[in-house]
Amino acid sequence: MKKTYSAEFKTKVVLEVLRKEDSLSNIASKYGITVQTLRKWKKQFLENASLTFDLGNGTKEYKEKIERLKKRARNW
Repeated sequence: MKKTYSAEFKTKVVLEVLRKEDSLSNIASKYGITVQTLRKWKKQFLENASLTFDLGNGTKEYKEKIERLKKRARNW
């Protein structure tokens, strides 16, 4: 069965890689993942980093929809 990792975990590991305090192989070994997986996570992280600063309509609409659904669920 394929193991899944949370976004928080992936972020923690990738930030450790970006600090360059240890080698990819050592970090991968430390967390029980492959170097290939670590490279993939790093690539995804860097490709999507700009989304952190994008508070445009898509992000705003998504957050508003979540809040509406939470309110609806509380009132049910």
